[in-house]
Amino acid sequence: MPTPNGVKVSIMLEETGLAYEPHLINIGEDETWTPEFLSLNPNGKIPAILDPNGPDGEPFALFESGAILQYLAEKSGKFLSTNPVKRMETVQWVYFQMAAIGPIFGQLGFFHKFAGKDIEDKRPRDRYVNESKRLLGVLETRLDGRDWIMGDEYTIADIASLGWVRNLIGFYDAGDLVEFDQFPKVAAWLERGLARPAVQRGLNIPARD
Repeated sequence: MPTPNGVKVSIMLEETGLAYEPHLINIGEDETWTPEFLSLNPNGKIPAILDPNGPDGEPFALFESGAILQYLAEKSGKFLSTNPVKRMETVQWVYFQMAAIGPIFGQLGFFHKFAGKDIEDKRPRDRYVNESKRLLGVLETRLDGRDWIMGDEYTIADIASLGWVRNLIGFYDAGDLVEFDQFPKVAAWLERGLARPAVQRGLNIPARD
């Protein structure tokens, strides 16, 4: 489904050109808790992949979107430098998204748009608003003089974060709340990323009504 974590994998597959077969997992219908899906991801979350031609030619199941991005980058030889320094710098920005941007933006979405919005005490919401601003500031600083997080090279670091920033100001409708207009470099980076044809395709796979 088109969650920020879900679209990472479809975008990456579209970007790499690897052959794949998408399967729609309806999280609203608890389809991640079926025995079949739990055999791929015991944590019951999307996304998960099953590579029939994994290491040593054996089928290989993998969950956690950041790990999937790294696996697909290594399998395709794309969007992750082979230079040891650039490689680890890229991976650290993927971890930054996994450890900070995803959890914080997700909590802001809960307290701003979903059930948490009905909590009268706004201190929890404001905590995540302020932390989201701080994280956007980290990205803003990183993107100063750079088109992409790693400079001239579009990488899995960008793919990891694009969907989350898109969700923050789109689906979560929190652009005004986090004063997104204060982060013009992030906004320009997001626009560049969303303009990529593979990103546009990946945001709509599998086809949904």
